[in-house]
Amino acid sequence: MPIPIPTLYHQLVEKHGPQGWWPLLGLKKYPSGYHKNNYDYPKNGLQVFEIGVGAILTQNSTWKNAEKALIALKNSHNLHPNKILKLEQPVIAVLIKSAGYFNQKSYYLKNFSKFFLTLNGKTPTRENLLNVIGIGPETADSILLYAYKKPHFIIDTYTQRFLIRNKIIPSKQPYEKLKKMMEDAVSPYIKIYQEFHALIVEEEKRVGKING
Repeated sequence: MPIPIPTLYHQLVEKHGPQGWWPLLGLKKYPSGYHKNNYDYPKNGLQVFEIGVGAILTQNSTWKNAEKALIALKNSHNLHPNKILKLEQPVIAVLIKSAGYFNQKSYYLKNFSKFFLTLNGKTPTRENLLNVIGIGPETADSILLYAYKKPHFIIDTYTQRFLIRNKIIPSKQPYEKLKKMMEDAVSPYIKIYQEFHALIVEEEKRVGKING
């Protein structure tokens, strides 16, 4: 019989501890960017924007390579929606090359920057985000959960693997079906949602290394 999903969460917490997602650049107290046991972040609009940019950059990429692209944007003083909108797309593409699909993502970043400015500090709906070219369900839920602290469970490849491995599902399932299943099973506390996703990623990365 499968282990209940809430029990799996507690097992992961005990095994790996808090993860401190979403990592942010330039946190003096947290040089790595991971702010473990501190759920106050993001604390300002630029940090919210940075998480959105990071969520786009990490599409079909590793966080390590997405972070390099973020650092390049920050070091060139372009990690700001107004700056990105002023840059030519080829210039953005060069800056974010490490993240892969850089021509496509430079276009996505311009779309997101324009959208972000129209929000004027307000929280977008999931539908709002999904209407932005370059933002799909996983990216939208990542932005809502980590940038805006809204309880949306993220379903990614790691989540699918984790649920299959623990016999919760027999095989890969549609995104929205799994999202609903997880949200029905897990109490809608931001801390739990943020940690659970990060812990699943950590667990599956380690399992992958062992099996690889």
